[in-house]
Parts: sequence; structure tokens; C-alpha cells
Amino acid sequence: MRVLVIDDEVRLADYLRKGLSESGYVVDVAHDGIDGLHFAVEGVYDLIVLDVMLPGRDGFEVLAELRKRRRTPVLMLTARDAVEDKVKGLTTGADDYLVKPFSFSELLARVQALLRRGGGYGEGRLPDSLRLADLEVDLLRRKATRGGKRLDLTPREFNLLVLLLRRRNEVLSRTLIAEQVWDINFDSDTNVVDVAVRRLRAKLDEPFGTKLIHTVRGMGYVMEERSE
Repeated sequence: MRVLVIDDEVRLADYLRKGLSESGYVVDVAHDGIDGLHFAVEGVYDLIVLDVMLPGRDGFEVLAELRKRRRTPVLMLTARDAVEDKVKGLTTGADDYLVKPFSFSELLARVQALLRRGGGYGEGRLPDSLRLADLEVDLLRRKATRGGKRLDLTPREFNLLVLLLRRRNEVLSRTLIAEQVWDINFDSDTNVVDVAVRRLRAKLDEPFGTKLIHTVRGMGYVMEERSE
């Protein structure tokens, strides 16, 4: 899942990028309202973390303009805790509001709650779990089991699995997978996607009789249940 952080405090933005990346999200950062609005409108994000006090255009302006075009969930950040600021943010279209200073664990919990609630770009409400055959993925606890056995996945492998499972029966190109699971600036000359898929297969498919991840030669990968 992709998250956009718009905050002019460079240290805080880097902290959020690091923390969210370690939690399995792909994160882009903008440090002013003008660039932030451009990213938010031109890109495809599952959620936006938006500061109120921004140079160029403040967070309320960015949010108001964004709501004319997108329903991407927005978590607003501010150093102010006045009731009128919260009301303005929520009535402008914010989905949640977090006052600085805050703990990262609280921000992460808010992010996860908003993503479960859904309402973003083309996704609708996100389910709490995903299933295919004897595979079950718990999105809340970020764990996967197959045939009742826990799969020991890295955060990146888990995100790759979720992407393939959410778009089951659809052939996904290596470029699309790289954009969604890694950074948008993907070097297509590397085999990072193939290596990651191979490692995921070793955990997901090899110990079991039925294979769920399939290679489509010259196109990419697809997750589907096939009758062998």
C-alpha cells in the first residue's frame, strides 16, 4: 500500500517515512503544500498523512482542493489542539485528526484503522482478511496461514502477497508490482521482483500440493487457484 506524507518538518517526515516503511508501506514525502497537492492529485495513494501548517498552501487548502477530485483517506496532523481547527479539518474532508506530539504507535493505529475503513481511490472498504483456497491473510494482525500453518513472511513478502491476493486472477506486470511493493523509482534492469516472488513461493507454494502463484511468460505473475 502507498502512503503520501505531506509535512514541512523534515526530521518528522523522515521519521514517518522510516516507520511506515518498516511497517510495510511504500511512502512518498512532500515538504510543502504545492508539491503535496500535486503528488496527491497525480499519484495513486491508499492514504495521505497531511500537516496543517505548510508553506505554499496550508493543509486545509490542500485538503479542500483534493476533495474536489479524490476521496483518498486523509489523516491530518497539527500542533494545534483548538476545537475549531479540528472542526475545520473534519468539515473540509479529513477522515481523522492527530495532534502533535504523538507516538508513532498511535499514528500507525490510526493509519490502519483508516485503511480498513476504506473510501480511498477505487478501493472501497478494505476487508479484515483475504482468502484463497486454504490460504488466509489477516490484514489486522499482518499474518498469513496456509492449511492452518503460519507462514513466516518478511514485511515486504507480506505486502507482495497481499497485492497478489487482492488482485487475484489478474496478471500483474513486474513494473506494477515494483511500483506497489517497492519505491516508484524502480530500476527495471534488476531482478528484485523475480527474487521476491521466488522467496515467497518457497514459503507459500513449495510445502503444499496446490500452487497459487503462477508465472505468465513475458507478462508477469498471477495468483489464482488452478485445477492441476
